[in-house]
Amino acid sequence: MIFAAPAAQSVFARYEARAEADRVRMRELGSAGMAVRDEFLLPVGLDVGRLLHALVLARKPRRVLELGTSYGYSTLFLADAAAQVGATVVTMELADYKQLHAREQLTEAGLTEAVDFRCGDALELLAADPGPWDFVLLDIWKDLYLPCFEAFYPKLSEEALVASDNMIEPEFDRPSVRLYREAVRSKADLQTVLLPVGSGIELTARWSAGNSKL
Repeated sequence: MIFAAPAAQSVFARYEARAEADRVRMRELGSAGMAVRDEFLLPVGLDVGRLLHALVLARKPRRVLELGTSYGYSTLFLADAAAQVGATVVTMELADYKQLHAREQLTEAGLTEAVDFRCGDALELLAADPGPWDFVLLDIWKDLYLPCFEAFYPKLSEEALVASDNMIEPEFDRPSVRLYREAVRSKADLQTVLLPVGSGIELTARWSAGNSKL
């Protein structure tokens, strides 16, 4: 059992069934699938979901930022863990129909009280929130990784964690990923490591020389 919320497991099972159906459809469409990419779930996957869940339970953040609600797969993991530690997940998404679907799933799972849904341009939404952010999941279109990082970095709390997905795959996103990773490594107060989990997860921790806890 992954989730503490009793109804979350059945919601997750439905997500997994959709993900498998999407994989079949993507194989059938081939390169033509890129034209309808927004219709696919494109989930972080169970391994990454478990990792995110465990990190939130361990870190016990007050505020979790999710950039890219999409259809709510990763939001389910974050919200279940957040509900257990008294945190709030602020999840941001440009596509209202995706976030509506996510809200419906989280409602069924009984986890909406732990989630603050915000719909709109990520950079505008980030500018409007003063922070701080204790935990960040970065999982939107990869050309936005760098500008979003520059927007939330000054608002990271001490010992904040940032999890960035798709650091290894898909291959066509690697130029944008490279720029993001270079920006992260340019910050003296950040330590970062790339994990070969799922499509590649980069875990970044904020640290300063005066922080004796790390």
